[in-house]
Amino acid sequence: MIQSSLYNAIKQGFTWQVLVTRDDKESKEAYEVARFSQSQRVFSKQFAPILLPEIRAKMGDDMRSFMGELYELSHRLREFYSTPNSLLIAPVSTLLYSLPNSALLESFVLSKSAPIDLSELRKKLLFYGYEFVDVVEMEGEASFRGDIVDIFTPFGCAYRLSFFDTQCESIRVFDPDSQMSEAEEKESVVIPPALFSLSEEQYQNLSDLVSCSEFEVFSKDIHSLGFWYLDCAQNEEGDIGGIRQGINFLKTYSCLLAPNTLNELKEIFSFNFISSLKLEDFASLPILKPAPDGSSDIDVTPKTIDSLIRINPNKQISLIARNQALFKSVELCDSSNVKQIICDCAVNFCTPDEIIVSLNTLAKTKKRKKPRLGLDELNIGEYVVHNDYGIGIFNGIRQANILGNTRDFIDIVYQGEDKLLLPVENLHTIDRYISSSSGIPILDKLGKGSFVKLKEKVRERLFEIADSIIKTAAKRSLIEGKKIDISNPEVAAFRYSCDFVLTPDQERSIEEIFSDISGGNVMDRLLSGDVGFGKTEVALNAIFAVYKSGLQSAMIVPTTLLSNQHFGAFQARLSPFGARVARLDGNLKKSQRSLILQSLLKGEIDVVVGTHSLLGARFKDLGLVIIDEEHKFGVKQKEALKELSQDVHLLSMSATPIPRTLNMALSRIKGMSSLLTPPIERQGNKTFLKEKSPELLKEAIQRELRRNGQIFYIHNNIATILGVKETLKELIPNLKIAVLHSQIPSTQSEEIMTDFTDGKYHLLLCTSIVESGIHLPNANTMIIDGADRFGLADLHQLRGRVGRGHKEGFCYFLIGEKKSLTQEAQKRLLALEKNSYLGSGEQVAYRDLEIRGGGNLVGQAQSGHIKNIGYGLYLKMLEEAINTLSGSIAQNSTNVELKINISAYLNPELIGSERLRLELYRRLSLCKEIGEVYEIEGEIEDRFGKLDTMSSQFLQIIMIKIMCNALKIKNIFSHGQNISIVYEDNAKEKLSSLSKDEDDVLNCILSYLRSRAKSQT
Repeated sequence: MIQSSLYNAIKQGFTWQVLVTRDDKESKEAYEVARFSQSQRVFSKQFAPILLPEIRAKMGDDMRSFMGELYELSHRLREFYSTPNSLLIAPVSTLLYSLPNSALLESFVLSKSAPIDLSELRKKLLFYGYEFVDVVEMEGEASFRGDIVDIFTPFGCAYRLSFFDTQCESIRVFDPDSQMSEAEEKESVVIPPALFSLSEEQYQNLSDLVSCSEFEVFSKDIHSLGFWYLDCAQNEEGDIGGIRQGINFLKTYSCLLAPNTLNELKEIFSFNFISSLKLEDFASLPILKPAPDGSSDIDVTPKTIDSLIRINPNKQISLIARNQALFKSVELCDSSNVKQIICDCAVNFCTPDEIIVSLNTLAKTKKRKKPRLGLDELNIGEYVVHNDYGIGIFNGIRQANILGNTRDFIDIVYQGEDKLLLPVENLHTIDRYISSSSGIPILDKLGKGSFVKLKEKVRERLFEIADSIIKTAAKRSLIEGKKIDISNPEVAAFRYSCDFVLTPDQERSIEEIFSDISGGNVMDRLLSGDVGFGKTEVALNAIFAVYKSGLQSAMIVPTTLLSNQHFGAFQARLSPFGARVARLDGNLKKSQRSLILQSLLKGEIDVVVGTHSLLGARFKDLGLVIIDEEHKFGVKQKEALKELSQDVHLLSMSATPIPRTLNMALSRIKGMSSLLTPPIERQGNKTFLKEKSPELLKEAIQRELRRNGQIFYIHNNIATILGVKETLKELIPNLKIAVLHSQIPSTQSEEIMTDFTDGKYHLLLCTSIVESGIHLPNANTMIIDGADRFGLADLHQLRGRVGRGHKEGFCYFLIGEKKSLTQEAQKRLLALEKNSYLGSGEQVAYRDLEIRGGGNLVGQAQSGHIKNIGYGLYLKMLEEAINTLSGSIAQNSTNVELKINISAYLNPELIGSERLRLELYRRLSLCKEIGEVYEIEGEIEDRFGKLDTMSSQFLQIIMIKIMCNALKIKNIFSHGQNISIVYEDNAKEKLSSLSKDEDDVLNCILSYLRSRAKSQT
């Protein structure tokens, strides 16, 4: 009733400044009404609605996990304090603790006209809560690189400032994704605090309080715990500036409580003890009056609007849409009493004399930038695979002087402590080692040639696989497909009848499938995307179109658990439209299975979902087969699948994304659609990095049980997993625990997962094999034991298994002792904790997850080959095989050997971070065109300053390499001013530079190569 009640109150006129709601959903609904009322001048006085985020932190939580909400809280409060006649709308959980007042949210100005001391600026940013990093990717970060300073302000822009001594010469906006700045200059910028605008004394006071805190967090600093001490830090001038407790904030301003707020508070107080607050403090505040009789909030869909109008002929009806096109989607029998309003608000309510309904959905929250998080970084000590020498250990960048010339090399350790020094310009020839097999890979030995032989064996097998993929696709492309009518208006209506907004990826995938099934040929398309990203809804649109064309559809899944899940979803969506849905799997009795098989043959069932039980079924008129997680079926089952789907439309679905390059290769021979964007209603996860303790375990588990949820506990050691179970039972005796790991038989594993899904267990204690294809919306807490022993990408992927429903997910990264971690490991884990919101795949590269998706494509039988050479190289070779056999342009195989006596490297004095130099080396090694090198040169100058001689010469080496490969030059040698060039056909050229000077040698080689390239065009 919040919308109708608030609308009525606004019409009556109001004097209050704050509206307190039950939760985030109610806040957003109230905010939409306030926006609508303001835009339509429902109340004569103008007012500005401002929405605070919901912060469901518990006293003492590490606030790094809530950094996004804190940034938004500060931004919105600053707006509220500075805007007259504003209405602040806030969920009650946000107002339970101290809030920063206006003095704590003051900004400062950086101007080109005023001198700026860089050391003072660095201190000021520190006191304002900015964190210092090598690369600024996130709000609240700053980077100092010599005379260049990057600052990314929360809810603002990322700014790049260039200095000469204390004079600011340039201020420009830059893009954190590309790291490139815009051409337009600014004269000055406003810098708000990332956390709070503290003086040096206030910062020290707050830091002292935090360091003495009894709250257990991984890193005791202002970012993690400062929020909890806002009203405690004293200095010579008194309080630091926090408003003590939200109740005092509410008493400072005139406020109203939404009717359900007190009930929500009772629930919060029941499990979150806040000693200084009592329910009576809030009960004395005024409560929003209910709307008059005949008023209510209503839920509408485009299908129900016409009937709503017909049964309310005497009411004035306002229909709202964000554009004129949306009005056309509603067919109205009588629109004489309907007023159309162009507006982007989402309000749906009625009063005694009017109805206001919207075709819009709630406004999307601002998508925050996703950091790269270095998921495909090379880290010292990690296994890598060289294209020619095999598996070794990455040992970082090594600078070496060879014959008087200084160069950078990649140090790789092989068996027997053999070492390979790889020139950095050839960095593209190595990849991180990734395999589905657990355990430590065997290092290769240099000089034996065994890896080359192994590669040849794999290559032969890959050509067989590629040939099979291409022939199957070619054969299917010749089959005439049953034409599906997608022009039926009901097909379009079905798409928008779901109770959520489709993502752009879902919309695009539906269109691609519709294009296939209506085009005359038989469809063969792969739909990939993570669990919960909406593959089922995309498939349902295809099924519905097939059903409206009078044909049957079958979905085949590998487990009864998945069969149950899909059957429930299919029934809920399709049955209201008259489609007859059935399930066929091992859980049914023989008589039930027999009846369903007969009904399929008679055409009495439109849609069936089941396991391999479906493989022998016969249909009256089958139009579409959908296969979920095809790689999990055995060889015989796959043969039966081919038989079933040989002349009908085929849609395969996979819960892992396919690597982009492989996607491109396969797209030439079959249809590919990817879902990379999570649903709009999905909430991000909160990640907490903690030292392991019995108290913490008990608190984390009970926190989830209090909201009737379930827990994943990841313990990646089968030998000790039962001991962990006993420990947990001692902590919480009534806890129902299931154990799952790779040594448990598959049938038993499926039973365990089914029981867990059905709520028979509170906690699933398992290794990292958490079932990726299962949707478990009630399991929203994950505890990862020994998080420091997992890779960054593994941790990021694991925590994505929770928070898949409408509840917020909590992930606890537990480590034994903080002292045992290196500084670099601490830094990386803290980055994951801070960046714990939704990773949508737009920026974060799930590189290993993608690669596993490619592995799934070729099947489990290849796991031995993959273990030997790693997924990365395996897929690279598969792509080459597909490109070769499908007649695509062959990749340039020339890889010139350069032995040029020149000192050349990216100078650490210019680019101080080894991580950044490594990233740039990799990107430069992958360049195929000279233009790409010039682009990176411009980027380096933009980010780090003018190139020095060594860095400039290295870029020239890269240009020489690119031109040599294009001209099929095999070797270039230089000694003094004498230069030898050898082509692939062994033709030779001799050159002589003007002198032995390095710039003369480089200019001589480049002039010759440019001349040859010009003569060939």
